[in-house]
Amino acid sequence: MADNRVTINDFLKKKAEGRKITILTAYDHPFARIVDEAGLDAILVGDSLAMVVQGLGNTLPVTMDEMIYHTRMVAGAAERAMVIGDMPFMSYQTSVEDAVRNAGRFLKEGGAQAVKVEGGSEVVEKVRAMVRADIPVMAHIGLTPQAIYRMGGFRVQGRTEEARKRLVEDARMHQEAGAFSIVLEAMPVDLARRITETLTIPTIGIGAGPHCDGQVLVLHDLLGLFERFVPKFVKRYADLKSEALEAVKRFKEEVEKGEFPGEEHGFK
Repeated sequence: MADNRVTINDFLKKKAEGRKITILTAYDHPFARIVDEAGLDAILVGDSLAMVVQGLGNTLPVTMDEMIYHTRMVAGAAERAMVIGDMPFMSYQTSVEDAVRNAGRFLKEGGAQAVKVEGGSEVVEKVRAMVRADIPVMAHIGLTPQAIYRMGGFRVQGRTEEARKRLVEDARMHQEAGAFSIVLEAMPVDLARRITETLTIPTIGIGAGPHCDGQVLVLHDLLGLFERFVPKFVKRYADLKSEALEAVKRFKEEVEKGEFPGEEHGFK
């Protein structure tokens, strides 16, 4: 491990000092290098790769082996950022034993320093077991994409008073179980603020407003590489799809016109 690697203690220290935590997803070596060099605190190898890399309709089909494969590429590129492996659907729901074994694979085979687990009270027992096995866990509540069929789609959570109370309690339970941080996705701003102020562990927002202790986005959304839909909470900082398309078109045109390769591209 690099001497300057971001650790869970750095996350806790940033919350205590009121400094924001920055996280982006990455799924391969080149983009992980960019995120790491930019100085972000962590790289999440998200199960979102099913949608933005594999082109599937949701996150459910991606497998443990595929997640380990992509995590290994990212871990090989990241020298400073904490690498967090996203536990895919059915890798932890079935039993505590499966949860600990698969979480351990992210550290042992994938080279990650932590894992992320979706769900509320129903997965707390698994989180506690992972932490007991010395596996750092980032929890994830609110909109949990692996539960889209139960939730009826990608919907904002915590609209009713009952739902708000449940999410606050879920957050507290995850903290008690030993999670070092918790993602709050797609929930009202005031609810995310309440949870953030209640917990001693940092909250990471995605569609949860500015009061969380940190923020995470999907890299392909930020760079304009994923166009199927753009969530309200996404800010595009670049339009790489358009730039890449233009570059490929220029290559095609120059080859067809005989302009590429030129003399300078040949050997003597």
